[in-house]
Amino acid sequence: MAGAMIDVAAGLRYFDLNYLGVPSVIATAALGDAQTGVALVDPGPAVSLPVLRAALANRGLGVADVTAVLLTHIHLDHAGASGTLVRENPSITVHVHERGARHMIDPTKLLDSATRLYGAEMDRLGGEFLPVPAANVRVLTGGERLEVAGRTLQVAYTPGHASHHVSYLDTASGVAFVGDTAGGRIGASSYVMPPTPPPDIDLDLWAASVEQLRAWQPSALFLTHFGPSPTPPTAHLDELMERLHRVAAIARRALDAGADDAAQAEHFRDEMRLELRRHMPEEEARAYELAIPLDHCFLGLARYWRKRA
Repeated sequence: MAGAMIDVAAGLRYFDLNYLGVPSVIATAALGDAQTGVALVDPGPAVSLPVLRAALANRGLGVADVTAVLLTHIHLDHAGASGTLVRENPSITVHVHERGARHMIDPTKLLDSATRLYGAEMDRLGGEFLPVPAANVRVLTGGERLEVAGRTLQVAYTPGHASHHVSYLDTASGVAFVGDTAGGRIGASSYVMPPTPPPDIDLDLWAASVEQLRAWQPSALFLTHFGPSPTPPTAHLDELMERLHRVAAIARRALDAGADDAAQAEHFRDEMRLELRRHMPEEEARAYELAIPLDHCFLGLARYWRKRA
């Protein structure tokens, strides 16, 4: 149920942000309780804050109980609500990789970049993105061991999707919170789709990050898009890498086939829409396209291939 908290393991829960009224697109994990304090993993965009607040209230909690925000990376659909949460509760610490920290403190460049992607839809899709005061930011590099919300978490630097991406392993349960590094798996579909937006896509770094996740030997992978993967981690990661190389090859063919940028993007969209609909019904395919916009995927991979050329 959208907005309802769902148990993953003892002390670990998540809720559906019901993004833009569509279920199973963005999941926020919640660690701890009123006694230990609550840590939120990827609180999502500010536009979804009413659902987040309602989900906390369903457990007798509020923003005042949140002590930490754990960001896998700073893209708007993962981190956009952070500054607003800190404004409401100035005791919250926001954990973020060092390459993303400066953009949380001063999001001017981040928002300029996002506006180039989203255009006039920026406010509708994301809502406000407030800065986080520097005093509230805990800078991560990877390798840390965090004690938050009564849990012990290991941190790994996992770039490839984004240069500032980290993942978190809950040592008690073995659940790994992997943001976008393990791709997206939406609704009832078994299809693992890699999000490849600009500007940081790097297939070699992504492959190395997947090996880092394998080395953790997690009991489960928690995806921001969406929730715990029902597939065992090794099989899920195998499928992710297969899909990543397949989608990258589609982008490469689009670059070779199109006469200009618009034609290349159209070629990619058309082939990816056929790919998705070979594996799932129309409604689920549309949910994938909302969670992982195809235009953004093409732009990220096109930039990757052009840099290599």
